[in-house]
Amino acid sequence: MGTGTGIGRVRGLGSAKEGAHHWLAQRYTAVGNLLLVLWLLFSLISLPGLDYDSVVGWIANPLVAVPMMLMLVSIFWHLRLGMQVMLEDYVHDKGLNFLCILLLNFYAIGGAAAGIFAIAKIAFTGTAE
Repeated sequence: MGTGTGIGRVRGLGSAKEGAHHWLAQRYTAVGNLLLVLWLLFSLISLPGLDYDSVVGWIANPLVAVPMMLMLVSIFWHLRLGMQVMLEDYVHDKGLNFLCILLLNFYAIGGAAAGIFAIAKIAFTGTAE
């Protein structure tokens, strides 16, 4: 263990004061994901048909498009939080860790933005093409 003082052994190994916020944010997004995915499933089940025109017409409704966008944001945020923890735990090289988290942020923001764009295009034009 070492022969130094107690404070000398733990210096630099204490709380960064961010763990509780990160943990809570992951739990909040998990609850949001659960509610929004259940909403999506029940909404799809209640549709008269799952053909292309029915689904596009359904997404064009603002009361559907907004929750769909919120679901995308929540899912990608939850993904980012969970993957960040995994990368911080298992990627030990500082430079590689920074690069991985940077790429993760680009992926999460880009994926959410692409999904939101697709939903907005359908909502505003009524077509997916």
